[in-house]
Amino acid sequence: MLSNHQKHWGVDQWAAFLTAHDLPCMPRSKARLLELEESLGEQLSAHDLASIAANDPFLCLRLLREAESHRTQRLGHETSTPLAAVMQLGTDNFHKLLAACPETDESNQGLAECEARSSLASHLAHKWGSARADVSPDEVAMASLLAEVGELLLWSVAPELPLAALEAQHSGHSLRSLQAQVDTCGFRFKDLTLKCAAVWHLPPLLTQLIRGIDNTRANLSRLCIDTARHLSSGGPGDPALPSDIADAKNIIHGASLEWLTEQLPDLDEEQVASIVAKAGELLAARQIGRAHV
Repeated sequence: MLSNHQKHWGVDQWAAFLTAHDLPCMPRSKARLLELEESLGEQLSAHDLASIAANDPFLCLRLLREAESHRTQRLGHETSTPLAAVMQLGTDNFHKLLAACPETDESNQGLAECEARSSLASHLAHKWGSARADVSPDEVAMASLLAEVGELLLWSVAPELPLAALEAQHSGHSLRSLQAQVDTCGFRFKDLTLKCAAVWHLPPLLTQLIRGIDNTRANLSRLCIDTARHLSSGGPGDPALPSDIADAKNIIHGASLEWLTEQLPDLDEEQVASIVAKAGELLAARQIGRAHV
């Protein structure tokens, strides 16, 4: 339950509160580590540990923050992927870090939905980033995974806030999610993400990707986040999905519309075909529009 004082907090106060708060992990992360230890034993590698963090935005954030605190300026590079964070921290410290993590509440539906959306964005970023031969698909995937971590953390420690924003949007009082957040909470959750990134000294490149600045890698990350949100909220029939796929085609020239759409999970052949057809129509219309400019 929020105090009356907390109800009026801005991003600075929440960032300070979260800095002092013990970051959790998803329960599946501890279960996955046990599975890997039983099946791989001494063959368990840093790559295996990194794969656990890459599928848990809470753990990934905690790992990255801890690794950054141990990084020295002499290293000359940022810790911007789960594997780099594991290598920086060491496998023994990773085990200790995960063992010390409190677990998120599995009954928190809002948190579960937000986390699933973040994981989907990360999945798409890795698939689509690999298709365009990105210099580091893992880096774009991690940026997409953490892009909504401000909202995720609020679902964990103050679920009343994101719930109020959702109710405002669904009631029609606020037509867009960002406006609903400002109307009910006084700030955008994205701004909390960026504030935490600044306070915790997370890699500047990661922050730039989350901001969605105008370069190809940042645009890809932003597109994956938007696509995950559209698919999660509207399902395969969401009217924004064909535009998302068309935008992906403009970034990933060598991939077909079919392949790009097939990376969206749980679509049947008819749904894939419908999205592909509409995306193709959009691309054709855009070409005609450019020809008349």
